[in-house]
Amino acid sequence: VQLQASGGGLVQAGGSLRLSCAASGGTFTNFVMGWFRQTPGNEREFVAAIRWSGGDTFYADSVKGRFTISRDNVKNTMYLQMNSLKPGDTATYYCAARPFMVVHYTRNAYRDWGQGTKVTVSS
Repeated sequence: VQLQASGGGLVQAGGSLRLSCAASGGTFTNFVMGWFRQTPGNEREFVAAIRWSGGDTFYADSVKGRFTISRDNVKNTMYLQMNSLKPGDTATYYCAARPFMVVHYTRNAYRDWGQGTKVTVSS
């Protein structure tokens, strides 16, 4: 499975961005797809996940109510709509895929990774 993340950029606090993750190289019916983020010197942390089949969504408490994860089955693309952005959301965001339907919140549970897209939120 190949994942290609895009959509990062510079935005002011309170603004919005939408990240995309194009997936290829397989069928994702039994997959969980997720977004993680990482800042220099810190662990890669879970942000959100979605079951490809059924669309169940899961969020970290820090983004709940502000971020929305979704997927387009036809385009094989996952999205992360980020609203009410804060400077603390500044990070490199990675999309990831897990070929099982059980959702996990740790980096090691995901097999495939995109290259990362940088999000900077200015105050």
